[in-house]
Amino acid sequence: MEPLPSPAPLAARLRNTLVRYHGIAGGEWRVARKTKDATVWRKPSEEFSGYLYKAQGVVEDVTNRIVDHIRPGPYRLDWDSLMTSMDILETFEENCCVMRYTTAGQLWNIIAPREFVDFSYTTSYEDGLLTCGISLDYREVRPNFVRGFNHPCGWFCVPLKDCPNHSLLTGYIQTELRGMLPQSAVDTAMSSTLANFYSDLKKALK
Repeated sequence: MEPLPSPAPLAARLRNTLVRYHGIAGGEWRVARKTKDATVWRKPSEEFSGYLYKAQGVVEDVTNRIVDHIRPGPYRLDWDSLMTSMDILETFEENCCVMRYTTAGQLWNIIAPREFVDFSYTTSYEDGLLTCGISLDYREVRPNFVRGFNHPCGWFCVPLKDCPNHSLLTGYIQTELRGMLPQSAVDTAMSSTLANFYSDLKKALK
C-alpha cells in the first residue's frame, strides 16, 4: 500500500484535470443515454482502456445544498441507491478527505459489490462549486469486495444565470471496476447508473 499523498498538490492537480475535461469540445462526445432528468455522453478515456462519461442535467435547488448531498458526508448514504457504506478515513481540512465506500452489485450481480478508497476535494468554481475525487491505493481490501478505481472524477454545480434557485449539474466519471467483466456490461451499468443518480438526487432534495 502506498502512503497518503500530500493533499494540497493532489487537490490542485485534480481540479486542473477536471477543469480540462469541462473544456472538451462537444463534438468529441457521443450520447450514451438520455432521460428526462439528464443526458449522458461518453468518449474514450485518456487514463485507462474504458470511457470517460459526462452527465448533465438541471436540478431544482441551490448549488450548496446539491453539493452537500453529493460530497462525502451524512446525506450521500441516505439517497444514493448504489452506495452501501461510507467511512471517512482521514480528514485534512474541511473540504478535503479520504473516504472508503462500497457499492451494491449491479446487473443481477454480474457486477459484484465493489470497494473504493477515494481522495475527495471540494472547491469553488465560477459562481458555484466543484467536488472531485480520485482513487488511492490505500488500506487493505476487505473480504468479499473487488477494489475498484476511480480515475479523476468530479461534479461541477453552478447556478443558472436566469434562475439562481436552479443549478446546472455536470459530472465527469471514469470508473475502472476491475475484475473479470464484459465491457458491454460495464458500459450499460455506467450510463444507467449516472442517469439514475440525477433522478435519485432530485427525489432526495424535494
